[in-house]
Amino acid sequence: MINRKELIEKYLKFFESKKHKVIPSASLIPENDPTVLFTTAGMHPLVPYLLGEKHPLGKRLVNVQKCIRTTDINEVGDETHHTFFEMLGNWSLGDYWKEDAIKYTFDFHTKILKIPLEKYAVSCFAGDEDAPKDDESAKIWESLGISKGRIKFLPKKDNWWGPAGNAGPCGPDTEQFYWTSKAKPPKDFNPEDKRWVEIANDVLMQYTKDEKGNYNEAKQKNVDFGGGVERTLAVLNGLDDNYLTEVWKPIINEIEKLSKKDYTKHKEKMRIIADHIKASVFIIADGIQPSNTGQGYVLRRLIRRCVRLGKFLALKNFAYKVAEPVFEIYNDYKELKKNKNKILETLKLEEEKFNETIEKGIKIFEKLTKNKKELSGKEAFLLYQSYGFPIELIEEEVKNRKIKIDKKDFFEELKKHQELSRTATKGKFVAGLSDNSKQSTKYHTATHMLHKALKLILGSEVQQMGSNITPERLRFDFNFPRKLTDEEIKKIGDLVNREIKKNHKVTYKEMPYKEAIKTGALSYFREKYPEIVKVYSVGDFSKEICTGPHVKNTSELGKFKITKEESSSAGVRRIKAVLG
Repeated sequence: MINRKELIEKYLKFFESKKHKVIPSASLIPENDPTVLFTTAGMHPLVPYLLGEKHPLGKRLVNVQKCIRTTDINEVGDETHHTFFEMLGNWSLGDYWKEDAIKYTFDFHTKILKIPLEKYAVSCFAGDEDAPKDDESAKIWESLGISKGRIKFLPKKDNWWGPAGNAGPCGPDTEQFYWTSKAKPPKDFNPEDKRWVEIANDVLMQYTKDEKGNYNEAKQKNVDFGGGVERTLAVLNGLDDNYLTEVWKPIINEIEKLSKKDYTKHKEKMRIIADHIKASVFIIADGIQPSNTGQGYVLRRLIRRCVRLGKFLALKNFAYKVAEPVFEIYNDYKELKKNKNKILETLKLEEEKFNETIEKGIKIFEKLTKNKKELSGKEAFLLYQSYGFPIELIEEEVKNRKIKIDKKDFFEELKKHQELSRTATKGKFVAGLSDNSKQSTKYHTATHMLHKALKLILGSEVQQMGSNITPERLRFDFNFPRKLTDEEIKKIGDLVNREIKKNHKVTYKEMPYKEAIKTGALSYFREKYPEIVKVYSVGDFSKEICTGPHVKNTSELGKFKITKEESSSAGVRRIKAVLG
């Protein structure tokens, strides 16, 4: 048996022996990236370096990144899908290429983790009109002892990454699979056979797609390896259910204890509750509170879905209790221990609030069904959308009252709503490269200046709590106990504009993190920094740890104007501003 900490230690040590520098896990809340709500993969915080910027620690990096993915939230409940997960990741930023990348992956799997060759298979890119078949990777796998029958060529939808937007780095990937069944592995690999489970993936960023849609050989070829900790633990320990591993079992045990019900009879509901509570714990630890927008809305959805499902297991006031084992499982994450009381209190309060909402919903339900023999699909959808009633709860209520429900009409309404949601949030829940347009670069620099101005006008205790940049505007969240006065807003705007007019040069230096803090460089409170960092200075006005990109001179910025100041959440204010 191998546990989580052993797996992570073996992985980091192996890649350190291959001259990779260990970097810390970034926050789940991406800084200055409007394309996503959460950090969705280990490559996400490394975007500037994948695009060619020099990393202070060199061209070979490795880490274990905490991630949140909400694209397949409806898949959670099966054996392998999770909202929160940890990803093993190693990168070559224009250094080693396919042969070394594949060999490192193979050696880690077969020599360090002792995966037997007879249980190992791989897939490679089949080629299309944009890029040729990846014979190069296949030949490398063959040279390592993988038979031709165990190498499958698959199309772009299976074995290609990117670009995240319309243009940028992209390329074929080669995935690794493990035979999970106790039955003898077949000679040939069939990716349709569910007993073959993908455990890892090497993305080979060989091309750059331009704005015209052409695929050109990339000037900087990158390698991005990703391997899920949870899935790897399950297969190495001979389990066909991730939720039976040590990173889930204590949470499942707690649900069983509180509900007095058996996991084997309520697998789907218990998995979803365990998954959503764990994800919520980590999101709250990174400073997010339940709300009706952005990350806060996702958090609210996760907690409320738990509460709804808990009703079917006779659970009440349980969310904060189910969360307790998470702190022990992940006792190496300091942010969990530091924020434990806040996390538990948030879960408790949100559950109480939602229970009040459901009680109101029951009264609405009674009004809608009074003296009726059928509940329409639109009425059922109103209960679902406005009061959080799952269809199962609605069905249970109509059954108790011996009336019918138009389920077909309900699902049509649900489909319409989901389409609207998908359109409204397009690009927000997928892994993406942050927008590095000229305008966004200007806003990035302006954000640094705003951060400094806030500290000078409102007090040094002001901390950045988050930011979001698009080519149209910047949004900046900071801790402050009250609404800003008109005079304070004017002072902040005037200060930024005075400094812009000084035509400050924007420069950077690489230095040890501790030295950067001693020099007075500002930092983003959620971020964990590597030992060597980049410090960007806007003349003698502001100094901040950052990865870029930035303008060369403040003369490029134009006029800075604050357009709105509002509350973001309890104790957090939000400023929106434009450059003109």
